[in-house]
Amino acid sequence: MTQVLYREWRPQTWDEVIGQDHVVQTLRNAVRGERLAHAYLFAGPRGTGKTTTARLLAKAANCLAEAPGERPCNRCGRCVAVNAGRFLDLIEIDAASNTSVDDVRVLRERINFSPNEGRFKVYIVDEVHMLSTAAFNALLKTLEEPPAHAIFILATTEVHKIPATVLSRCQRHEFRRIPVALISDYLERQIAKQGYRLDRGSVDLIARQSTGSLRDAISLLDTLVSTGEQVTLSLAQQVLGTASTDVVWDLLETLVDGKTGKGLTLLNLALDTGVDPRQLARQVVTALRTVLLLQMGELPTELAAEGDQLRLQDLANRIQLDPLLNALRAFSQATRSQPGNWQPGLALELAYLEAIHPERANPDLEPASAARPEASRPTSADREQDRPPEAGQEPNRPQLTDSDWQAGQPTLRSAVRERPAGRTQMSPAGAREGGTIEFQAVLDLWPKLLAAAYRRDPRAQALLNSSKPMGVSAGGLVLGFQSDLLREKMEKGHNSQLIAEAMEEVLGGPLEVRCVLIEEWEAGSSTTPPPVQEGGMVALALRDLGGQVVDFEQLPPPAEEGGEQL
Repeated sequence: MTQVLYREWRPQTWDEVIGQDHVVQTLRNAVRGERLAHAYLFAGPRGTGKTTTARLLAKAANCLAEAPGERPCNRCGRCVAVNAGRFLDLIEIDAASNTSVDDVRVLRERINFSPNEGRFKVYIVDEVHMLSTAAFNALLKTLEEPPAHAIFILATTEVHKIPATVLSRCQRHEFRRIPVALISDYLERQIAKQGYRLDRGSVDLIARQSTGSLRDAISLLDTLVSTGEQVTLSLAQQVLGTASTDVVWDLLETLVDGKTGKGLTLLNLALDTGVDPRQLARQVVTALRTVLLLQMGELPTELAAEGDQLRLQDLANRIQLDPLLNALRAFSQATRSQPGNWQPGLALELAYLEAIHPERANPDLEPASAARPEASRPTSADREQDRPPEAGQEPNRPQLTDSDWQAGQPTLRSAVRERPAGRTQMSPAGAREGGTIEFQAVLDLWPKLLAAAYRRDPRAQALLNSSKPMGVSAGGLVLGFQSDLLREKMEKGHNSQLIAEAMEEVLGGPLEVRCVLIEEWEAGSSTTPPPVQEGGMVALALRDLGGQVVDFEQLPPPAEEGGEQL
């Protein structure tokens, strides 16, 4: 059975490793000077050569070549055994399927046995961040002082999940994303050796779609050459589900000109031809990012073809920075849409509309030609519009009619995102005379608070949504939580600060956050009045007449029918 290309083309020498010269040079010098460490950590994106380099290091450590600088030689019996996958002293472990502490204990028991045929037993632990905390703790001592014949090589794509105690025991090497130009040159050389028929445009497309992963690029090439045809740019775009460059640039032109109808038509025509919506969103993000980099300074040559330079310069001259950033955020959100959505193009269409009309998608954004009154009571429509999305749903966006789009709304070329300056005063419903924030104002504006928190960090908004506002005290807003775990999460890190910032934005004044357990608060607050229901006479007196609750009385529950009234 034939092998896939990325396995067939796996580098067998140091010189064949692409784009990781800083790592290769360090490891080659360590092999040449016979100064191998007992534990290595290879971190970096997928498909950048971590496992390949680990195998090269294992092969060099056990190579029989007399000159250390020639290792691995790929001629001795040990090198041949490693290349064939039958070298007993090279043990590869998938941490994703061996996560428990029992798996690590088995490894610790076997590591003391001497090597079968080589000088070193090399353990390559792939995706090591998947190990459990108990497994990491069980590995620590062995990782710090392994037997003299053992070498650990840990590989991960998420180095931030590795405990600091493990990081401090390893020699760390960072693998970088491979530049587009290097991937293109490598593919050109391999294609020439294999005799495949691909034009330069299709090779460049593969290199860009791989996003710095050489393995992904080789897999895409394997897919295209499997068609058995001459691979042209149009065929590559059809197979990979990408839109043509002209479609992307035409779409950006409509964005800048504010031609909503034409832009939506272009989107649907592209989707009807089989273009993947998320892939098209990624292409738009890449193009907008290229325009942004061109505005900020010199454009890297690998980001755009030579024929697109004039169009890029024209777009960079016509679009302002704030609308450009807003469009980048909108289309970046569309790239994370659910692939199984019953209307797959909806997220892309909403992103396009939000990019043209940011003030309609976000009520806090003011058009340059108009300004809303700063102190205004939120309406029910405002609360519904600002309600944050639930898990698995698209963010709420307002419904707009055709007349709304033709009402002279600012376009990307003319609109500038501006926040109202100097929001330091509370609205009449939010504060009493003297600047004290009322609890009823917090309840009224709770949906807007959730929306403001979501814009800062969805995780902080989720914590806020799981809480219950209990009241406003001298220490700030009291938030009640059902569990101590949720309360601690709100108090730790930046969550409480983000919530305080959201409250200052919505309420117009500073309000600290105080977290309590609902059970403890209710048990120890017999003298604290319960929250006032909105719309009642007490709420009216508190809100509009300056009243205060100085005492309250808990009424007994009504007696059952036929029972004695106490």
